[in-house]
Amino acid sequence: MVKVIDFKTRVNNSGEEFFVLIVQGGAKTVVSKETGKAYFTVKKANVPTTFDEATCKSLIGQEFEGTIEKVASEPYEYVIESTGEIVELNYRYEFVTVEQQVLANQLINEELVA
Repeated sequence: MVKVIDFKTRVNNSGEEFFVLIVQGGAKTVVSKETGKAYFTVKKANVPTTFDEATCKSLIGQEFEGTIEKVASEPYEYVIESTGEIVELNYRYEFVTVEQQVLANQLINEELVA
């Protein structure tokens, strides 16, 4: 499950504004590569919508079935808000529906059988 925690305005290639919902997954335990200590984190993703601002506001707090998955992407620069440090990333986090997960698992199983 993911929860809608906010929304933002974006502009498409045609210069038209649209809204994205910011969704957040549940807390997970991660072990730091630098210190070896455990900490909690949550993953967030932006999901494009066809909604107006009022609808986006009304959806804050709503939960949807699915997960947030790490997917490979073209390298891009990202600014760490807390430090201002600029880092290069080659992945992003994406919302994946239950249906997409089922289809992906079926494809993996079909490849293993073939």
